[in-house]
Amino acid sequence: MKERIRRKRDSLAGSLLLAHPVLRDPNFRRTAILMSTHGPDGAMGVVLNRPVGKRLGELKGDFALGPLAPTPIFTGGPVQPDQLILAAWQTHEDSFQLHFGIDPERAVEMLKDEATRLRAYLGYSGWSKGQLEEELKGGAWIVASPPADLFERPMQESLWRALLSEEGDEWRLLVDEPDEPGKN
Repeated sequence: MKERIRRKRDSLAGSLLLAHPVLRDPNFRRTAILMSTHGPDGAMGVVLNRPVGKRLGELKGDFALGPLAPTPIFTGGPVQPDQLILAAWQTHEDSFQLHFGIDPERAVEMLKDEATRLRAYLGYSGWSKGQLEEELKGGAWIVASPPADLFERPMQESLWRALLSEEGDEWRLLVDEPDEPGKN
């Protein structure tokens, strides 16, 4: 079994939410979400596996010729999809540190450290007070610890399938289930 990064028990911050295979909401279907905050007032994270297929340098404005130009852009979630959020991860031996919502100047400084991975997100995934807890009770999400090599993996649509398969044999069978079994 692959090494997993430890997370706090009382909060899902730093955890992954993997959409249950039967979740049909188009905003979250087959997504892997990295949770940045989770507490009594709500929760927030970003979808890791919805690449836009563009880089910051392709946007008009300050990023076009700057050091952040090669940063890939992802759809972070359905909340405030016009908002650009920069997030960086610094990987350590048995953990990682998430820097969420950093300003561009700080992002440039952080990139001087080779352990830093930077991504840009359009929007985020958010839950109001008690909403995520209800979705968890209803079985919409599988909570997982991020694998130690998470940020070395391609952040593509297939990430959800790979991460959920690592959660056990039951999930490995379900990830390949066709959307419409009758057309199989």
